[in-house]
Amino acid sequence: MFNPISIRSKPFSVCLFFSIVSSVLFATHSIAYEIDPNATINDSPASLLGVNHIGLSVRNLDASLDFYQRATGFKVVRREVVRNNSAADKLYGYEGVEYEVAVLEAPNMLFELREFRHNRDQPISKMPVQGPGMTHTCFQSPAHLSGYDKFKRAGAEILSRGNGPVDLLGAGVTYAYAYDPEGNMVELEQLDFDRLGGDPRNPEWIEEGRDLWMTQVALVTHDIERLTNYYSEIMGFNPYRAADIEDRVTFDDATDVDDVSLKVVFFRMAQRSKSMEFWEYVNPETPQFTGNRDSTALGYSYSIEVSDIQAEYARMSDLGVEFVSEPVLLGDSWQVHANDIDGNVFALRQWVDPSSPWSVPNLEL
Repeated sequence: MFNPISIRSKPFSVCLFFSIVSSVLFATHSIAYEIDPNATINDSPASLLGVNHIGLSVRNLDASLDFYQRATGFKVVRREVVRNNSAADKLYGYEGVEYEVAVLEAPNMLFELREFRHNRDQPISKMPVQGPGMTHTCFQSPAHLSGYDKFKRAGAEILSRGNGPVDLLGAGVTYAYAYDPEGNMVELEQLDFDRLGGDPRNPEWIEEGRDLWMTQVALVTHDIERLTNYYSEIMGFNPYRAADIEDRVTFDDATDVDDVSLKVVFFRMAQRSKSMEFWEYVNPETPQFTGNRDSTALGYSYSIEVSDIQAEYARMSDLGVEFVSEPVLLGDSWQVHANDIDGNVFALRQWVDPSSPWSVPNLEL
């Protein structure tokens, strides 16, 4: 869930944070998967390019869009209604599907909000920290331009204890969980670059007002070894870090859970600011989800961009990935939806124009 110990990638000074705390938090795991501290998505022999977007299916697009724009300042780069579209019907597995989508541009990926007509009367609920499922994504910011403060001013309901983000280990990174107006969880992470040893990124980026960015896909599972092995196989590279966390009061404060205990595994999805993080809560125990989540259901999904979607569809199908359909051309990209071994929804995407400004190489800083 929250990345109390996450390193976003080597160029980020959070690596220093990791080196400071690793002796405190990390234990030897008896695991089947292999940990490679240097592994990144660039090691994959497949055509994976990285996380292209985080998707969020919402009941009220106008209200959700207003909230996230006030909290993040991200620009809307596209908004449209899709109906009477056979490609969309095939993509989502619904005849006569109708939805409105608003696409926000973060500095390093897209954030896509969708309101499906058939979800307008669906009940909403708060995602528990112990999951299961894709419980949240993370918004990261410099400490002096706190994303926590921005989300709180926008009306986020703070889950974590106290009057501010939690300083887990006194090493320059603070964290908090919060809920958006529909009960979707977000993680708010602030980096004190002075305490972390300086800011290795171009300082003009922050000076230009791009002071909040997105960092992760967080999947909470009842069996972290099973899920890690699954993704190691379909993505073709190994996680770079694993951890056991228990008996730490600051983690209790961040999660608002007494005596929290959990396991975590990290995949580095970019050289700079993206990761996939798998969590299994031991206390409170993460329940098992059975079946597959609907690709239109309220809540989170995510997309991996590829350079050859037909090849990836065939390769992953051979590995047992369950797809909703064959890849379809919808607008300016090829897309296909799938469910992972825990039933979580993810997508593959390939832009028709490889030089699209919304392609991973052009989105990542």
